[in-house]
Amino acid sequence: MTPPEHLWRGFAGLRVVADVHGDAEAFIHAVEGALAADMFVLQLGDLTDHGPDSPEVLRRIFALIDARQGLFLLGNHDHKLRRALMGTPIRVQPEGLGRTLAQLDAAPDGSALKARAIFEIGRAPAWIRDGGRVFVHGGYHPGMLHAAPPPDAGAQKAQGLVTRALFGQVTGRMRADGFPDRVHDWVDRIPADMTVVCGHDRRSLDGRPYVAEGALGGRCVFLDCGAGKGGHLAWIDLPSWA
Repeated sequence: MTPPEHLWRGFAGLRVVADVHGDAEAFIHAVEGALAADMFVLQLGDLTDHGPDSPEVLRRIFALIDARQGLFLLGNHDHKLRRALMGTPIRVQPEGLGRTLAQLDAAPDGSALKARAIFEIGRAPAWIRDGGRVFVHGGYHPGMLHAAPPPDAGAQKAQGLVTRALFGQVTGRMRADGFPDRVHDWVDRIPADMTVVCGHDRRSLDGRPYVAEGALGGRCVFLDCGAGKGGHLAWIDLPSWA
């Protein structure tokens, strides 16, 4: 199997797209702009939930995969969607996963999209290291510099490094809004010559990607700007080589 980071070699650049969460219109704009500029599209996970058209987001990312022009990483919402489609009993938020499942049920190609989602999520990489860059949905761990993710991370219960990749770093406490309390101590463990690009946490206060500098001199670019949740979709364009 071709290593994921080799897929964008030969393209003019790499467009890294944050959490989409069903915002199909914005995702189409990001994708069409990338293809017009001969850029490979790397989406950081959390394709669905919350937004108005998760089925169209799935159609677009599957078309990119088929054309070898794009790829998505495993996000926690993708992982949860697959479990729901497999019949695993899980808690369904009506405005999140519940909305996606209803949209898929109503789509004329919903059955095909569900089957394809089960397959693609099951094999989606939990992180990618490309030289001095690490791409991951939720959070970095130094172990990602030395180990490839399990090839079937999306089809298994999250454990070990995959847990960090999907959920970031949590304290075990719950916030007042019912979501886990997250911390970002892992940014201080990024080596000086490394850049981590992730989604999951909407840390930006000005609508632009948030860049955090770590204690060792490394940095993290947080791309999630709230697409599908009242914010907008963000992306950055990078060289296709590390």
